[in-house]
Amino acid sequence: MSNELLTIPCTTNDGRTARLSDYPAKAYLIVNTASECGFTPQYKGLEQLWQTYRDKGLQVLGFPCNQFGGQEPGSDAEISQFCEMNYGVTFPLFSKVDVNGDNAHPLFVAVKEAAPGILGSKAIKWNFTKFLVTGEGRVVERYAPTTKPEDLVEDIEKLL
Repeated sequence: MSNELLTIPCTTNDGRTARLSDYPAKAYLIVNTASECGFTPQYKGLEQLWQTYRDKGLQVLGFPCNQFGGQEPGSDAEISQFCEMNYGVTFPLFSKVDVNGDNAHPLFVAVKEAAPGILGSKAIKWNFTKFLVTGEGRVVERYAPTTKPEDLVEDIEKLL
């Protein structure tokens, strides 16, 4: 399944089709994000990881999701503007997706299958759930929304 993860089509925030393989990396950090969440300030930490490690091979990828408390109500353009203006986000953002349910994006179906949560649950419980993936597309870890981006440094460095 690993290489398949890298070829799943995703829609970028500006409407283009892209795959993880279009963003060559030694490690990917895939995050479902939201602009009106208590964890929204994590955008700053995610951007810091991106700035610190992108030249070493880290790719941070944000996937806005409105499935948790309606905390991502904006359009793709509004989300992009919010992230840039409030948190200086420059890492790639994608079009809004569902991460759970019948319409869950295939990328999130795949990462949830590869890295179930507590007690084997596959469902994502809230915004800012993070998945660390190798450059070959193997999911190595799933992190809870409460896990701060800076707490991932050691695991990220192992992959770089």
